[in-house]
Amino acid sequence: MSVIEIHAGQRQSQPGSQPGSQPGPRPLVSLRDVHLAFGATEVLKGIDVEVGQGQAVSIIGPSGSGKSTILRCITGLLRPQRGAIHVDGVAVHALAAEAQLIALRKQVGFVFQQYNLFPHLSVLENLVIAPVRVGGVPRARAIAHARELLAKVRMEHKERAYPGELSGGQQQRVAIARALAMRPKLILFDEVTSALDPEMVGEVLTVIRDLVEDGLTCLLVTHEMRFAEDVSDTVYFTEAGRIVEAGPPARLFGAPANPRTRAFLQRAAHPGRDEHASARQQRFSPVPLTALAY
Repeated sequence: MSVIEIHAGQRQSQPGSQPGSQPGPRPLVSLRDVHLAFGATEVLKGIDVEVGQGQAVSIIGPSGSGKSTILRCITGLLRPQRGAIHVDGVAVHALAAEAQLIALRKQVGFVFQQYNLFPHLSVLENLVIAPVRVGGVPRARAIAHARELLAKVRMEHKERAYPGELSGGQQQRVAIARALAMRPKLILFDEVTSALDPEMVGEVLTVIRDLVEDGLTCLLVTHEMRFAEDVSDTVYFTEAGRIVEAGPPARLFGAPANPRTRAFLQRAAHPGRDEHASARQQRFSPVPLTALAY
């Protein structure tokens, strides 16, 4: 059974947490009153986010508003000082042992701005290494699944290539396939197109759109406003570490209630020095295989 078959399901238009909405899918991810500070600098100031099973949820907002920090809290890469985070019933905020965090990250795929592929391994081996070494999957089964995923992201013809031989868009598609190799229940996308040349953005967004349409639960931090509007069940707008507004994309993009949301969307529609410029300058250090588990 493929990863897509495992997680395919009925998509919903609104999450159950929205006021006045009909009951939606059960929450797979829930953040309640999450606070995080680095020293005297408050980064998250009472974040509430919910992602239902099978939903696609986008977080938008200016650079430095806490969007990527939210994703890192979900995987336990950052630990909030206050609040509760649950992923599929697991209290992430309470996890302490490394073995517990590894078990969590087997269930949560993470695709970063920078591809973080192992440069000394072929495309196929980048997908196989974690299922075999971390997941204990027999190598032959891991290879078969990796080839299925490479076909899904249209990279089957590059399985013997090395990351340095690929374009940025190709590397990001391989990174998406690698995140799926552990058969996660949830996949997080952190500005995955920000480091790409404009002509490569479309090929990556097409792959993500396919995953969303197949029913994989996705949480996306993105500056691609039109894409967020098209694929999301719910959109959250963040500013200065707070959720300013959230709702269905048709309402949030079409008739935002908060003036700060309206101002941001107007800037996004008519950028000068747009958010992409600063986002491309951000770089994150690669994290160990045992931390990512994909």
